[in-house]
Amino acid sequence: MNRLTTFVVAALVSAVTTQAQDWAKVRLEKSPRHLEWVKVKHGDREVTCFIAYPEVKDKATAVVVIHEIFGLSDWVRGVTDQLAESGYIAIAPDLLSGIAPGGGGTVELGSGDAIRKAISSLPAEQVTADLNAVVDYVASLPACNGKVAVGGFCWGGGQTFRLATNNKNIKAAFAFYGTGPEKAEDIARINCPVYGFYGGNDKRVNSTIPRSEELMKKAGKTYEPKIYDGAGHGFMRAGEDPGDKNEANKKARDEAWKRLKDSLKKI
Repeated sequence: MNRLTTFVVAALVSAVTTQAQDWAKVRLEKSPRHLEWVKVKHGDREVTCFIAYPEVKDKATAVVVIHEIFGLSDWVRGVTDQLAESGYIAIAPDLLSGIAPGGGGTVELGSGDAIRKAISSLPAEQVTADLNAVVDYVASLPACNGKVAVGGFCWGGGQTFRLATNNKNIKAAFAFYGTGPEKAEDIARINCPVYGFYGGNDKRVNSTIPRSEELMKKAGKTYEPKIYDGAGHGFMRAGEDPGDKNEANKKARDEAWKRLKDSLKKI
């Protein structure tokens, strides 16, 4: 098997694994927490979001979860439930809302290729406006204490870093294997700590870390990247997938999840 064939097969396996998330859906259906779909409106846009509430007696900090390039999947919805299990309100917007024929989003687009193409075509200003509206929405909920953090994966990791440059109200940004902004003037607008989570076997993304470190240091901003040895791109999802046999992904997922929760406690 030549290199090209190996790459194609690996890509197809990855795509199938990403879309086949029955295990995540089963976990969601067993959740005892309050889960619901909500619509967040701003201007002429209406963003469909999945929200999970914790079972706590006091007002809680909220986390906006930004999906991968695969859209709002069952796994991403599962992340919101796991955050709620840990005591946080978590909301995941479908940033493809209204993009599919008939005004649908991720589900209506169907295939992975159609979803990736649609996400790649999203206007940056629209993504920012959608996320800002979701931050404002969740911060104003009666059950929220007004504090909002943002975390995202893959494409969503890059959007997390980017949102930190465009929203001074978020308290922390958790960028999972996403690239950072490249302009010093953008970095200068960041008003919160940025925590980076990266797989050791992800050179494409990891090659951008030194530049982010340099820009953040020059701007006097807090940036704490951590690389998990042996883990690949998407290790948070892969490490939770019962069908993934890479122990490094599972170890990285567990360690990163603990780091995420420990960091959220500091907000």
